[in-house]
Amino acid sequence: MDGTASQRDTAARPRYTPIADHGLIGDLRSAALVGTDGTIDWYCCPSFDSPSVFAAILDAERGGCFELAAAVPAHTKQFYFPDTNVLITRFFTGDGVGEVQDFIPTDGESATERPHRLIRRVLCVRGSVPFTTRVAPRFGYGAHPHTVRLTGDVAVFASRDLSLALTSTVPLEAAGADVRADFKLAEGDTAVLTLDQFDGGAPPGRCECGEAEREFAATVAYWRRWLSSSRYRGRWREMVHRSALTLKLLTYAPTGAIVAAPTTSLPEDIGGERNWDYRYVWVRDAAFCVYALLRLGFTEEAEAFMAFVSRHISPGDHKASGPLQIMYGIDGRTDLTEQELGHLEGHHGSVPVRIGNAAADQLQLDIYGALVDSVYLYDKWAEPVSSEQWDHVTALVDWVCAHWDQPDEGIWETRGGRQSFLYSRLMCWVAIERAIRMANRRGLPADLARWQASRDTIYRRIMSAGWSEARQAFLQHEDGDVLDAAVLMMPMAKFIAPTDPKWLSTLDSLTEDLVSDSLVYRYDPRTSPDGLHGAEGTFSICSFWYVEALTRAGRLDEAALAFEKMLTYGNHLGLYAEQIGHTGEQLGNFPQAFTHLSLISAAFNLDRALG
Repeated sequence: MDGTASQRDTAARPRYTPIADHGLIGDLRSAALVGTDGTIDWYCCPSFDSPSVFAAILDAERGGCFELAAAVPAHTKQFYFPDTNVLITRFFTGDGVGEVQDFIPTDGESATERPHRLIRRVLCVRGSVPFTTRVAPRFGYGAHPHTVRLTGDVAVFASRDLSLALTSTVPLEAAGADVRADFKLAEGDTAVLTLDQFDGGAPPGRCECGEAEREFAATVAYWRRWLSSSRYRGRWREMVHRSALTLKLLTYAPTGAIVAAPTTSLPEDIGGERNWDYRYVWVRDAAFCVYALLRLGFTEEAEAFMAFVSRHISPGDHKASGPLQIMYGIDGRTDLTEQELGHLEGHHGSVPVRIGNAAADQLQLDIYGALVDSVYLYDKWAEPVSSEQWDHVTALVDWVCAHWDQPDEGIWETRGGRQSFLYSRLMCWVAIERAIRMANRRGLPADLARWQASRDTIYRRIMSAGWSEARQAFLQHEDGDVLDAAVLMMPMAKFIAPTDPKWLSTLDSLTEDLVSDSLVYRYDPRTSPDGLHGAEGTFSICSFWYVEALTRAGRLDEAALAFEKMLTYGNHLGLYAEQIGHTGEQLGNFPQAFTHLSLISAAFNLDRALG
């Protein structure tokens, strides 16, 4: 929603800016959240999973921030420079209008090589506007002390593991561990503040206004050039392209990894314990991202992710959870030990704040279907997979044939014990079925007799043990009677016809039990304990899956209405967190790849069905 703005009265700033009141900027290595009040209150440097430099969104006092706003009462509006990830925050005061242009420069070509830099251009576009800024880094998630050395227009913040240099075209002054500046701009004036990663050599020179203008132009040109490859021309072009730009922002260019979200521990339940670190590569999420981007015509990202898989996932490396972990670090590492940061109070007191993710050691059988399906689509729509990649696929599918019939933690990563989840069975079927398709289409070597027997056995198991005559619906897991929105994937995975009577009955049951004004809960924790305390909001990916299920069932009026309602829950920029709360607030890590890829898929298929 490039042209739609969010308004904020800067005279009454809350202690915590709501999750939804942020825009995202980045350079394909890291990202920052910029609040509608002009404050950067989340930023990790130099990569997504590095310790935070600014984390006020997790602790208003200890987290650190980069404030930049009008020094007088103002209301603000925020939007993206059209067709880019350059964010603009405008300040409307009694004497004029000013704006801050925030971006992390990238031209695509040198995304893995150039020094990490964040630029904030300040402009007065009408009248005159006084501005104030405070740069208050807190290194190592607010746990590492730092020193400040101010020399002229360069301030160097040095900590144990990282140093940053702040340069400015306006005078700076030290303020304890921070640096601040107050300045006034008249119409047509520009100021530039730049934060550079600093290796301890000679401090970088000041980024002059002309240089900042060139960096701005190059960054705008890069994003527009990238987006021009999109083939989508449907009804919801603006929302789909914003989602595509967001997914691209979540790509780690050095390896081709795609993170689930750029944040950690933003709560699914305000004040509760459902706070997780999403700055890693979920095989499931990234594979679905490949599908969404391929749909739009972005093949390079799919190729880069396939290369990541080939480099870092070895089918011969069998652990207790099988040949794959469910998630990896952005560099392919497997050790994602979960820790709690007790010194941070959490967003609105939501503790614990976690880094790392213990779910990495879980068994989640559905990831094999997601991965093999993405390989199948890549082979079909982009480039034929190599012989080595096919060897990896066959090893994975052979393992699935031998191990699909066991309980696991499931797609929702429950911590309440393993179950025989239907969705896990479904995606094991997908893994085998897609591999059979590839083998048949290209004449590739495979143990087809074994694969077909396993595929058919899983199908019969789901249709018998996964179906409840009493509920007239497919269930969350065997030996239960509760529903789960994950089964919305059944027709999308081509397991069952979208108009099959059993499926239509399931869709009606899900609508009755889990849907609230088009918003879909993934399950009911009261009837399906997940090992955690507290409630949660509706799951936005499930809401878009619901739209797609209605679409495929031919209920186009319902689907279109549900989709339009979901669009009203996006923030002012068209960004979505993981969940939507009871009063429409965004909850969970933000923005979330899973949500945006499901938006793209729902929009694509609904638009095609409407004709």
